[in-house]
Amino acid sequence: MNDIIDVWNSIEPPPAPKLQPVAIDPKSTALLVLDVQNNNCNTEKRPRCVESITKIRDFILKARSKQIQVVYSLTSKAELGDIRKEVAPLPGEPTVKSGVDKFYHTGLETILRKAEIESVVMVGTAAEGAVLHTASGAALRGLKVIIPVDGMSSSFPYAEQYTAWHLVNSPGTKKCTKLTRLDMISI
Repeated sequence: MNDIIDVWNSIEPPPAPKLQPVAIDPKSTALLVLDVQNNNCNTEKRPRCVESITKIRDFILKARSKQIQVVYSLTSKAELGDIRKEVAPLPGEPTVKSGVDKFYHTGLETILRKAEIESVVMVGTAAEGAVLHTASGAALRGLKVIIPVDGMSSSFPYAEQYTAWHLVNSPGTKKCTKLTRLDMISI
């Protein structure tokens, strides 16, 4: 049998998943801003995150103008002041704190259920961490998941590609996940 590394090296990646335009209902959609913090969204650790900040900020402003519920998350050791100032929450916008799955031991599900949320748009970092696991958690709770690929980042593009592929191909997420870009979302 071949060495596993040789097998992995011979794998050709599948084609990139297709992006779709998405129309969202502001009354039943929430925007989740995941872990966009100074310590992990910087030019040294995740320059791709820094590159996404302006688009994320602009979409947050658009979401707020349409009265879409915006919910923030922090990594388990972070504090509210660690969120990048460009995308910081307004007073009254909820924040949860957890490891990679932002539903785990937090009030996220309660926040979304109380607001009668049916769909979530997720932006943030790391793609293979908070985005992947929170999107999976949302799908398993019956929510529609919208992932703008230009709003998620990682330390390297492969993790973003893998996360996108996983979410639209995994048995637990493929039926309720749409990949898009922030400028392809209409409200």
